[in-house]
Amino acid sequence: MRLNFRQFCSCCATGAGILCLLSWMAIPGRGQELEPRASANLEATIELPEAPRPQPSVVDNPLRAEWSSSQQGSSSSAKPAETEPTTQPQSVPPSTQKSQKEIAEDQLKQEKKQRIGILPNFNASYIDNAVPLTPGQKFRLMFSTEKDPATIGFSMFVALIGQAEGSHDGYGGGIGGYGKRFGQNYADTFDGAFWGNAVLPSLWHQDPRYFRMGHGKVSHRIFYALSTNIRAKHDGTGKWEPNYSNLVGNVIAGGISNLYLPADERGVASTFEGAATVTAEGGIGSMLEEFWPDFIQYLQRRKQRKQAAKMAAEDKTAPAPQTTAAPKP
Repeated sequence: MRLNFRQFCSCCATGAGILCLLSWMAIPGRGQELEPRASANLEATIELPEAPRPQPSVVDNPLRAEWSSSQQGSSSSAKPAETEPTTQPQSVPPSTQKSQKEIAEDQLKQEKKQRIGILPNFNASYIDNAVPLTPGQKFRLMFSTEKDPATIGFSMFVALIGQAEGSHDGYGGGIGGYGKRFGQNYADTFDGAFWGNAVLPSLWHQDPRYFRMGHGKVSHRIFYALSTNIRAKHDGTGKWEPNYSNLVGNVIAGGISNLYLPADERGVASTFEGAATVTAEGGIGSMLEEFWPDFIQYLQRRKQRKQAAKMAAEDKTAPAPQTTAAPKP
C-alpha cells in the first residue's frame, strides 16, 4: 500500500496534536481548575451582591449639621403624630343662652308687677337698655293694661266726675248719661293705647314704653318725662326719634271719637282737641311714672326712721336689769 506524502504529514500532525492534548490534561491540578472557575462565573451571573449602602459623610459645616439634626428631630416627632389614634369629635351641647324674645318676656313679667298705687304701670321700664319687644308682645302689653280692673275703675271715676260737672250735655243725666260718659272715656283710652302703643309701634318699629331716668335734677327729669310723649326709642338702633306712633295714634283715637260724641261736638276741631288732650294726659302719666318710685322710697325710709326711733325710745325707757350681790360666807 502506497501512502501519499500529504496524507502522511496530516496524520503525523493529528497524532502530535492528540499527544499534546493528552499530555496537558495529564498535568495535576489542570482539570480541577476549570471547574471552580466555571462554577464561580456561573454563580456570579446568577446572583449579584447587593450594592453597598452609602455611609454618612462627616459634615464639616456646623450650621448644616444643626439643620440636619433639626430635620431628623422634626421627622421623628412627626412620626408619632401619624400613629396617634383619631378621636371622635365631641358633640357640642345646645346653647343655654336665652334668645332676645325670651329676655324680653322676662322683662315684661317684671314690668307687669309695677303699679302706681292701684293703677297699672306696666308700660314703664326701669332698664335703660331693655330688649325691644316683638309685635305680639306689644299687643299683649297693651291688652294687659286696658283689661286691668284698675284701668276700668279709673274710667268709671272720670265718668262720675264728668257727670257731676255736666260735661257733654248731649249725653243727658241719670244712669244713661253716666253710662255714655263712661263708654266715651274708656273708648278714648282704649283707642289711644291700641293705635299708639300696639299697631303703629309695630309698623314703625318704635318702643311704646316709658324709660325712667331715675336720677338728676328734678327740672331735668320733668322735662325728660314730658318729652317722651313726642319722642321714642327705635327698636333696631335704640336711638331716640320723633314719637310718630303716639302722636298719630292720638289723632286716630280723636277721629274715632266722632262716632260716639254728641252731634254738636263732632268735627275736625274736636278731633285735634281730643288728640291734644290725650297727649297732655300722657305727659302727666309720664311724670307719675318717673317720680312715683321716689315717692315710694321716701315713704319706706320714713317708716324705717320711725321704727328705729321707736326702738331707741323703748331701749331708753326699759329698766336696767338689777344685779343681786352674792351673800357673804
